[in-house]
Amino acid sequence: VQLQASGGGLVEAGGSLRLSCAASGFTVDSYAIGWFRQAPGKEREGVSCISSGGGRTYYTDSVKGRFTISRDKAKNTVYLQMNSLKPEDTAVYYCAAGHPAACGGGDRAFGSWGQGTLVTVSS
Repeated sequence: VQLQASGGGLVEAGGSLRLSCAASGFTVDSYAIGWFRQAPGKEREGVSCISSGGGRTYYTDSVKGRFTISRDKAKNTVYLQMNSLKPEDTAVYYCAAGHPAACGGGDRAFGSWGQGTLVTVSS
């Protein structure tokens, strides 16, 4: 089971980025996939999650209306579209796979983690 996160970079405030989480060794549709982030000096926090089968999506309050999580079954990839980025969105972003009911369970509910991708939003 492997997850490969990509798509981070430097963007000005108000800009957009799309993060990708490509999976291998398992089918993303069978697991809950979450996006987490960790800013310097802060604890890791959950950002968004999509349930197995893609039936439900979840967002932390600070990104609601700006971020969208989606799943491409054909590419076995989960995306996080991030619009209207703010400097406080600056962090290393991680994707993780968990059991089908993992969304809302915190990072301990996710057993497989990809490497992080850095998002930097300049003011």
